[in-house]
Amino acid sequence: MYKLIGDSCTDVTDELIKETNINLVPLTIQIDEDIMVDDSSLEQSQLIQKMKKSTKSPSTACPAPEAYLKLYEGEEDVYVVTLSSKLSGSYNSAYVAKNMYLEEHKEKNIAVIDSLSAAVGQTLVMLKIKELADQGLPFEKVVEEAERYRDNMATKFLLESLENLRKAGRLSTVKAFLANTLNIKPIMCSNGHGEIQKYDQARGMKKALDLLIASIVKDVKNPELKVLGITHCNCLERAMHIKEELEKHVKFKRIVIVEAAGISTVYAGDGGVVVCY
Repeated sequence: MYKLIGDSCTDVTDELIKETNINLVPLTIQIDEDIMVDDSSLEQSQLIQKMKKSTKSPSTACPAPEAYLKLYEGEEDVYVVTLSSKLSGSYNSAYVAKNMYLEEHKEKNIAVIDSLSAAVGQTLVMLKIKELADQGLPFEKVVEEAERYRDNMATKFLLESLENLRKAGRLSTVKAFLANTLNIKPIMCSNGHGEIQKYDQARGMKKALDLLIASIVKDVKNPELKVLGITHCNCLERAMHIKEELEKHVKFKRIVIVEAAGISTVYAGDGGVVVCY
């Protein structure tokens, strides 16, 4: 028996929740004076509008260790997958909770895994853990194989706008203005250590989508053995376009499309897509 736990940056559908029986621990989002809990009650459309109206970058807060601690109870092995520790303190909270729990339950198996990714990347690591655990592998082997899977997973995302980066102070107002004026669409990626860096860019969304798709076709290895995941932020048609174009060139074992929850919406912004494989 095992239990899967993720933070609320793990983007899922109702079907994936039923498939994995995952427990999600919510982060919180603050825009100006408004604080929102990233759970099923959060309306994405309202969050997007509040983000657009505010002159400040949204801030996020990780769950307290106690939120994880209560989910560690029970006889099952516990596997926790969190948002990249370089982006949030969620991993640290889950790890602190693990140490707290093990003080009184020394025989308990609890693994806290840093996804080094976000959004659907966390979902893919969770699906891999389920696959391994369902094979009846020992706890330590599941953790070892899940971390190897994570280390070989690629994360790329395409932004509709640079406005969030400008508000967060990661891009100058002049650069953001020029990029928006020239219709520059940046493609970002993980550097393999959970940090975000620029991968490429194109003028116009169509060219950027083509560039993103071509980059996946070029660098994916053994796609028939891999699940590809797509998080979209209010742009299902873009996610479907990526899926359909990729299927013309490569055969993935499975393609999963999910809508961005609150934290992923903060990172990707309206019209953004995250692709992991």
